[in-house]
Amino acid sequence: MKRTFALLLALCFAAASAFAQMPAPPEVAAKSYILLDLTTGQTLAEREADAPADPASLTKLMTAYVVFAAIREHKLTLEQTLPVSTRAWEERKGGGSLMFVEPRMTPKVSDLLRGMIVNSGNDASVVLAEGVAGTVDQFVGMMNRQAQAFGLKNTSFKNVTGLTEPGHQSTARDLAVTAARIISDFPEFYPIYSTRKYRYEGSPASNENNRNVLLLRDPSVDGMKTGYTSAAGYCLVASAQRDFPNLGANGSAGGKRRLLSVVLNAASMDARANESQKLLNWGFQAFDTVRLFEAQRALATVPVWKGKANEAKLGAAGAVFASVPKGEGAKLQTKIERTDPLVAPLAKGQKVGMVRVTTAGGAKVAERPLVVLEGVEEAGILGRAWDALRLWIK
Repeated sequence: MKRTFALLLALCFAAASAFAQMPAPPEVAAKSYILLDLTTGQTLAEREADAPADPASLTKLMTAYVVFAAIREHKLTLEQTLPVSTRAWEERKGGGSLMFVEPRMTPKVSDLLRGMIVNSGNDASVVLAEGVAGTVDQFVGMMNRQAQAFGLKNTSFKNVTGLTEPGHQSTARDLAVTAARIISDFPEFYPIYSTRKYRYEGSPASNENNRNVLLLRDPSVDGMKTGYTSAAGYCLVASAQRDFPNLGANGSAGGKRRLLSVVLNAASMDARANESQKLLNWGFQAFDTVRLFEAQRALATVPVWKGKANEAKLGAAGAVFASVPKGEGAKLQTKIERTDPLVAPLAKGQKVGMVRVTTAGGAKVAERPLVVLEGVEEAGILGRAWDALRLWIK
């Protein structure tokens, strides 16, 4: 027999008042945008985040992801040199950004990555694509398969550079997912996005500055990528990491908090930077990040039947954080729903229910599996028989 128990636990103090309304985001002068809290996995604000858009050079986020994966899989090395094809050299005819490599050159993969990320070089993107897949078309196929693996339903790539082409599109949300995956999956490469200046041999000095001016304006900004075409307008993916205070065991956890903004189709270079800065500042100032659960900390100790131990400790598998409107962290409540009776054997990490955190008014804040923190072995034949009888009587 299974029965669901609901146990309300106040994280701080019981609250009689309803949860405060979500803070209104600032007015953002861009066609679409999204702001993510990567520490908690929450979307803090968005507008037209799923509307198809020309991604311009934000395309190179996926180009880079596929190259990073190839390096990790030992298909390339950072010190490996790659030939510059005629196709790569001819990118200078398209009017886009360049690293300025030529067929007589054999740049290293490490140089090409900086040329693609810092200089937004279309030529560098083509050289890397050919180095990984043999041809640009085959590499574009890899990009689209990766987009499918990410679950990006509104993204389709036709090239590796971001030049405008029919059917080449993405959305603010899909671009945010790709950027977030770079940060989480390839932390060893993410620092390239904070490089303020890079110039390859022979390229003009005017080409060396990273176009993400927030790297100069805000010391907490450490990436990520700009984009521009006449069809796309001025675009920017920006990420910042700031300290957030420790408000005690039941409050905000000390450490670093990372936000990611995507702003598409702003009116100018200054506008994309200003609107991104506005979003990031608002996200850090309007929300507190609260530690909901400690890693491996018991939320409940419950009876176990037919086991060598009489009780089992249950909790969330890992530390869980949530962003809530500033000052509202003390009003959250935790609801534990679990299966009863719990019958041994129970394996460590076995899911036995759900943990849901809600506002005082019942709005969902977070939801995680309830798992067994310490395994419980099955009792001997006599112990199992005795508990079977007790369960029958119960």
